[in-house]
Amino acid sequence: MPATEQAEFTRLTGPYRSELFAHCYRMLGSVHDAEDQLQETMLRAWRSYDQFEGRSSLRTWLYRIATNTCLRAIETRQRRPLPSGLGQPGDPSGPLDPPLREVPWLEPIPDSLISTDPAAVVASRTNIRLALIAALQYLPPRQRAVLILRDVLGWRAAEVADLLGTTTIAANSALQRARAQIEQAAPSEDEVREPADPEVVALLDRYASAFEKADVAALAGLLRDDAVIEMPPNPGWFSGRENVETFLRTYVLREPGHLRLVRTAANGQPALAEYVRGDDGVYRAFGIHVLTIAGLEITRISAFLDPGLFVVFGLPVRLE
Repeated sequence: MPATEQAEFTRLTGPYRSELFAHCYRMLGSVHDAEDQLQETMLRAWRSYDQFEGRSSLRTWLYRIATNTCLRAIETRQRRPLPSGLGQPGDPSGPLDPPLREVPWLEPIPDSLISTDPAAVVASRTNIRLALIAALQYLPPRQRAVLILRDVLGWRAAEVADLLGTTTIAANSALQRARAQIEQAAPSEDEVREPADPEVVALLDRYASAFEKADVAALAGLLRDDAVIEMPPNPGWFSGRENVETFLRTYVLREPGHLRLVRTAANGQPALAEYVRGDDGVYRAFGIHVLTIAGLEITRISAFLDPGLFVVFGLPVRLE
């Protein structure tokens, strides 16, 4: 393809890269896998661009390629879970299970990668939430695709059926089954709080202060009675304010000044980056806390203990 056509291809497809990336993330539950499949999508689109006849919009054509690319990728990948999706909550007074680093855990996505358009980020709050992405991973791949295409992207049933090579009746049936399975994971509107909401920011400041001061009582005061904490790649998780408090007191918040937390945002939710102080006094990247908030109480702490995520979030890996 001539250089002029390549430049034209880049100009026309560039505006869709961000939303295609978010689409791949919803399908795969991994920022890294989503980036790989986005690149594969653009490569496939580039190779067949001279065959694009404009019978559908360029955006629809790209989504077709991305969806099929993700479906092929899912065939060779395991489902990406969170610890709370694997078993019953643990006893915080007992020994912790060792990390399972061979498990392909669900990954958070920074809000900065969802879209460069602030209005688009706000509009996508409910359909990028961590609980919803986790629930999507338990759907069969084609049901997952149908649900995302219909309920997130607003495609017509006939368009989805054509993409998947099935009938409209079959596509609608798959959608109903997917909706029934996913219904409980969808957040209600009153639970979707903007990370920049002043009340949420104040709550995050109190959360960070409690961690940095190792003030377990102050942190417990921010939790709802049924709060949950999970920390992939650790398979154990704990449910209920008292159990979360016991776990944090026993294993995490034992020394003031040992931790530093910096605000960020992930999956349309408030989040904080956790740094741990070394013997040399330097704070090093440790994990990303994604918080679920209802009202002004924390209902879930999903702490992804993966320093590699800091590069994805555009955060420094060390603080002096």
